[in-house]
Amino acid sequence: MQDIGISFGGVPALRGANLSVAAGEVHALIGQNGAGKSTMIKILTGAYRRGSGSVRFEGREVDFRTPKQAREAGISTIYQEINLVPLRSVAENIFLGREPRRFGLIDWRTVQQRAAALLDSFGLQIDVKKPVGRYSTAIQQMVALARAVSSDAKMVIMDESTSSLDEREVELLFTVVRKLRDDGRAVIFVSHRLDELYALCDRVTVMRDGQTVAQSTMAEMDKLQLVTTMLGRSLAALVQDDTAAREANLARRGKQVIGATQLGAPPKVNGVSLDVHAGEAVGLAGLLGSGRTETMRLMFGADPLAQGALSIGGEAVALKSPQDAIARGLAYLTEDRKGEGIVPELSVRDNLTLVCLRTLAKHGIVDAKQQQAIVDRFIASLGIKLRSADQPIRELSGGNQQKVLLARWLAAEPSLLLLDEPTRGIDVGAKADVAKIVRELRDAGLAVLLSASELEELTAVADRAVVIRDGRTVAELNGADMSETAIMDAIAYGSEGQSALAQAARSANAAHIEDALEGDRHGA
Repeated sequence: MQDIGISFGGVPALRGANLSVAAGEVHALIGQNGAGKSTMIKILTGAYRRGSGSVRFEGREVDFRTPKQAREAGISTIYQEINLVPLRSVAENIFLGREPRRFGLIDWRTVQQRAAALLDSFGLQIDVKKPVGRYSTAIQQMVALARAVSSDAKMVIMDESTSSLDEREVELLFTVVRKLRDDGRAVIFVSHRLDELYALCDRVTVMRDGQTVAQSTMAEMDKLQLVTTMLGRSLAALVQDDTAAREANLARRGKQVIGATQLGAPPKVNGVSLDVHAGEAVGLAGLLGSGRTETMRLMFGADPLAQGALSIGGEAVALKSPQDAIARGLAYLTEDRKGEGIVPELSVRDNLTLVCLRTLAKHGIVDAKQQQAIVDRFIASLGIKLRSADQPIRELSGGNQQKVLLARWLAAEPSLLLLDEPTRGIDVGAKADVAKIVRELRDAGLAVLLSASELEELTAVADRAVVIRDGRTVAELNGADMSETAIMDAIAYGSEGQSALAQAARSANAAHIEDALEGDRHGA
């Protein structure tokens, strides 16, 4: 894929993006959320029509107009949400729409024999007559891979295929992927888990802001380089924030508001520990898919806790629902403003007072005067720009919608504010406003736990940073130790070094891949 460009509504989504993949390699395609990975895949598989550039597959230029054309050419995609028919058998799913026939009828015996033989070649012996929905997610992923192989796929695209698997299941899947590579197939592997990339992939393409910013062998790019390239922050450009101000904030912070010890809800969260005190802002750092959102949901009682312990105000608690968390003084501003935040058709007034509505009601009737007083107070204090409190919240800009949601929780007078990507999807000015508000809330004594992908935003607000990777706490940084450089180093390495075994395995395959690329640039 060369110089690929595409726009939506006049806004460029890809600008001169490139991707070259060789037969017999596992190629990592990575980037932050919105970098353009999914758009590249959709153009390659015929779901989108490119606006500019060219796509070559097996040496010839192609222009797939539908996903069906891409599949017929030999490109198969396995998405995070597995596209199987749960109530149909394993064998039926593998050959769905391509069943071998005899005298015009489906030859079920042959279907089952071929399916069993194919899975056996993966080292997997299961009953292919059983409904696929009865098997684990890992087995279903391998059934999807078997379907791709049975259709003679020359390229397999795996989009976040390991996100819901545990470590044992991931290794089982990797065994199959390596076999596909060794059989000469090309595999594009999309994941945010760095350890997986280094254990499995041979080369990597990094995307940022709709452009390809790096292409390299995995052996030539260490984890820190990978992270800095993804985030777009060179080491020379990283500037440490005012450590003296941070240390002063930490010195005057109050009592512990919440403590989390070895929180777990596998496979997303596997041992997160942190604490937040009154009058401090703690940053939760990590790449997309590291478990930040899942950790916050556990702390808010939105998801069940499988292991670990929570304490609020020094008292052990078991939060079984968000209602329990709210009653304990917790507030949670979700990252999904439109899906889990605003009620689009309701007015700004009703959206803002949604959480505290019960306290404003007497005998089931809301005290309109008291409600309006709260609305007026937060419109003024947070600088919410609107025509009227009666207008639907959907008419407000993203930044002002976010301020209304923040006001909603502040009106409930919480002791701890959980903020998950509070500046996502809002403009630069609104981002600065939100950061200023968070600092003011911290200085007023509120405990704040802030999750952010942009390290510059996180270090501008947080006094401490807790770094998580693959659902585990790997570092805690504060004062002079907290900088963008230190956070990226912790994200890349945590408490572990690179795997020498994985590095050796990649090197063994590197010469073959380079020969394939130089000899015949057949990549997509």
